[in-house]
Amino acid sequence: MEITPGQVVYSKCGRDKGGAFIVISAEDGYVYIADGKTRKLEKPKRKKVKHIQPTKYVFAEIKEKVINEGYLLDADLRKALSKITHVKA
Repeated sequence: MEITPGQVVYSKCGRDKGGAFIVISAEDGYVYIADGKTRKLEKPKRKKVKHIQPTKYVFAEIKEKVINEGYLLDADLRKALSKITHVKA
């Protein structure tokens, strides 16, 4: 499965196991993920692709902002994740 910016993934390993994140970028077998709460956009988590579980959810507005280097906030990530995880942003 192709990993794209704006895609929701779940961590399979590590301290953040089971957590939902949004892919900020992907390169050479690694992805950079953030959730806007524990992992901010200024310092996204670098994870190997084999340590994440991709989902079919891709937030188009976040993907567009990442690709076009638009103005993206941590609050945007929290709001998007709250739509699928049913957790208050």
